Amino acid sequence: MLHKANIAGMAMDPASNTPIIILKTETDEHVVPIWIGLLEATSIASVLKEVAFDRPMTHDLFKNFLRQMQVRVARVEICDIRDNTYYARLYFSSEHGGEFDMDARPSDAIALALRFEAPIFIDDQVIEKSKHDISEAEAVDQTEEGKKWADYLAALSPEDIGKA
Repeated sequence: MLHKANIAGMAMDPASNTPIIILKTETDEHVVPIWIGLLEATSIASVLKEVAFDRPMTHDLFKNFLRQMQVRVARVEICDIRDNTYYARLYFSSEHGGEFDMDARPSDAIALALRFEAPIFIDDQVIEKSKHDISEAEAVDQTEEGKKWADYLAALSPEDIGKA
């Protein structure tokens, strides 16, 4: 069964200095934390904070391409967790009547869902599997650039980001 979810917030994991996006289901209020990359977190935060850039960022570029092709993101499903890795599917619909879907990282899927104002759904199995102890998360990007983004995201308060 799928549960419609919203972004309840974003945070930094203090142990790993990794961004976490927190999804909360609308009806039964299950909370699913997903550790994501720094650049994807920035992309998501920019939509939540309504920050516009002079030039399109990667997710904006993909959105612009899809619009040119008369395709939109219809919905996103966070569909599985395997070996502490979350999986998602992006569902597209075309103005010409076609529909298709593809595998995606949840962070990319969520970034695109926000840009298309598409609903986000979480599968039952993800809710169940996400309840286990995932305290061994580690930061993916240890470069200076990664640390810069981590500092930027760590400085954001919940009021800066808001709720979807």
